[in-house]
Amino acid sequence: MLELLGRFFDVRRMVRPEKITGELESSREIYRSLARIAIPSVIEMVFMSLIGAIDTVMVGDLGFAAIAAVGLAGQPRMLTLTLFFALNTGLTAVVARRKGQGRQGDANLALRNALMLVLVLTVAVMLFSLSLSDQLLRLAGAQEDTIGMAGEYFRTLVFFLPVNALTMCINAAQRGVGNTRTTLYVNVAANVVNVLFNYLLIYGHWGFPRLGVTGNALATGLGICVGFVLCLLSLFNKKLGDNFLQMSFRDSWKPHRETLLSIIKIGGNAMVEQGAVRIGFFTYAAIVASLGTASLAAHTVGMQFLNISFTFGDGLAVAGTSLVGQMLGKERPDIATIYGKCCQRVALCVSLIMAASIIAFRYPLVGIFLDPVPESIEPYNLAANLMLMVSLFQPLQMSTVVFSGCLRGAGDNLHVALVMIICVVFVRPLISLFAIHVLGFQLFGAWSASVIDMSIRLTLMYKRFQSGIWQTKKV
Repeated sequence: MLELLGRFFDVRRMVRPEKITGELESSREIYRSLARIAIPSVIEMVFMSLIGAIDTVMVGDLGFAAIAAVGLAGQPRMLTLTLFFALNTGLTAVVARRKGQGRQGDANLALRNALMLVLVLTVAVMLFSLSLSDQLLRLAGAQEDTIGMAGEYFRTLVFFLPVNALTMCINAAQRGVGNTRTTLYVNVAANVVNVLFNYLLIYGHWGFPRLGVTGNALATGLGICVGFVLCLLSLFNKKLGDNFLQMSFRDSWKPHRETLLSIIKIGGNAMVEQGAVRIGFFTYAAIVASLGTASLAAHTVGMQFLNISFTFGDGLAVAGTSLVGQMLGKERPDIATIYGKCCQRVALCVSLIMAASIIAFRYPLVGIFLDPVPESIEPYNLAANLMLMVSLFQPLQMSTVVFSGCLRGAGDNLHVALVMIICVVFVRPLISLFAIHVLGFQLFGAWSASVIDMSIRLTLMYKRFQSGIWQTKKV
């Protein structure tokens, strides 16, 4: 068994001898480099997801309608961030490639240009979101018993959009150069503030007003502001961060055409992807919401655990994005391939452990969010059974996320975008509707559609990575 594991993780077996273009480091050194970026990133992502779960637990004390309201606001909120996710994808790829090429000045120029672009765009997105908030929430499936709370929660968060988008932009650049420690510190501090003010503002402790769901949104916003301040300190204070990304008000902040085009070229494909995917997820969320408040509450609880497990893969994907981009910048596609496969192998092992844990402890895990009492027994039982689907997701989801992260690091965003559009916009909603309205599977029909969607995505991402076409992309 140990011999099989050794061969499975041996980096020299991950690339054909004729593809090796130079000296290879040992397996231990490769995994050490991977761990240096991946571990802080995984801790950061898991911590953020746990905070999201704690948010839901705290809101759950207000009733399962409040849980449903927060879940409803999630998709419109993600829609407002779509443009910035796309630009950050382009920024991460460009900065990673410049780091590999040793072009520090160009990496900093890219970050400055991205920040100015984000600042301008947030104003337009914020105005759009505030003017159409109720319409967006109703499209997401909000009913009369949830529209009020969901609207207050969503509009409060929209006011923090500029700070949120700028923070995301800086973190995306730091991940591109492999500086995941800084993003870890930023997000841990921000989320500690979030939890503290959740306690104060949701329930009205220590003389603070009892604001319920709105207090939860305000606490999130305050945490975002703290994170933004720490992000700025990492750039302007040379004693913090890894010093590859630095800023000064004396720098040129004028738009640089070639730099912006590099970001937009990759970000544009990601924008198509993100826009379509948000519509797909929006549609899927509305389909689930149509099943009733109890099903939506169970779905929201299931998604909390899916998000927690997703973060392990996402953290490894961050490492893959950074290392693949840097190795291609150094003109070492062989090592880029090795890093991608190392990330996937680690993700597979973690996913199997997660799947087994979820199956074994699904009832007590669901009990964290919902009490098995008469008034909430229906969503409790639904959520407990849904956890079996969550466990099935683990190996499919983590491997898919890692492969797509590696492809993004190479600048192969168009392929990722096309796969996501096919699966999320068409496959998932259409199969959900068929499973619910024709087969009568209700909530489990919707989740079965998600498993099919993820299986197709994994197949297409794996084939693309194996083809090596991504190694020829210019950034």
